[in-house]
Amino acid sequence: MTEILNIGVIGLGVMGQRMLERLKGHDRLRPTLVWDANALALQQTLQAYPQLRAANSAEALLATPGLHTAYIATPPAAHLALANAAFDADLAVLCEKPLTTDFDGARRTIARITAEGRRDAVNFSLASSPGLQALKSAWTDGSLGDWQGITIELSFAAWPRPWQSGAGAWLSERVEGGFSREVLSHFIFVLQHVLGPAEVVAAQAAYPADGRLAETSLKAELRMRGVPVHIDAAVRGDVADVNRVTVTGSQGGLRLQEWFGLSQRLGNDGAWAPVSAASSDQLRQQSQRSQLDHWAAMVDGQSHGLPRFAEALAVQETIEALLTGK
Repeated sequence: MTEILNIGVIGLGVMGQRMLERLKGHDRLRPTLVWDANALALQQTLQAYPQLRAANSAEALLATPGLHTAYIATPPAAHLALANAAFDADLAVLCEKPLTTDFDGARRTIARITAEGRRDAVNFSLASSPGLQALKSAWTDGSLGDWQGITIELSFAAWPRPWQSGAGAWLSERVEGGFSREVLSHFIFVLQHVLGPAEVVAAQAAYPADGRLAETSLKAELRMRGVPVHIDAAVRGDVADVNRVTVTGSQGGLRLQEWFGLSQRLGNDGAWAPVSAASSDQLRQQSQRSQLDHWAAMVDGQSHGLPRFAEALAVQETIEALLTGK
């Protein structure tokens, strides 16, 4: 298919802006309508992208004839209502994560998706990455031998990170925000996608005393397919941000670092070396292009590799269990 696919974008904060930039030049996906509750964000977006039109409301945007798909990049509490309104209009939906603050509502929405054959996806950026494919292959072909353990290491100089300052106060608060929902969830998605459901063995999150702000650290252990997963994540102050997932097997290891970097270790005492000659930036661009192509396939009703709402809810259930220690 070569039909142009018109996108309505709801939410013009950090993620909405990044998606608009990423969509430039795609041969099929074309943003046409936008809306945000913040009038200044809407005005600035129209100035930066004069080809776009503003809707009068999110609901009006979703009801506009000629759209094929909606991208929902609002804070999480609004996701389900907007997604269901989009499904009412027979639109395909790509939604930001975390999926929701309402687990029962999410289950009802997923039941609707199944019953009605709706087209749904959630934006986990690693879903189209070479790193995820490498882990799936290693698990399937046994190239690492027996998987003996996995570590997830996250460090943040500050939360929210400086570039997220335009996202809104919710990102710093424990009701909807925090680094576990926003960052750790990407790596829990990767591991659950490869290994299946996670069992929380132990978890301890630390919070500020004000009762409002999100977690400052999380130490936890999971078990997936019998493989122990150790998590050490914290806002550590004056340090460089780090994200690293290391899989240790009896015959070697694989490591995802700084989102799209991929290294391997051959044998038990070999040195870590890049799997690909491509840089992390090149791998990121490759993954992002692939994601857009999968989005177009989803809109067409074709097979695609994007995570669906049910998979995103399973990830969020693990995250919430880690945050509550239950």
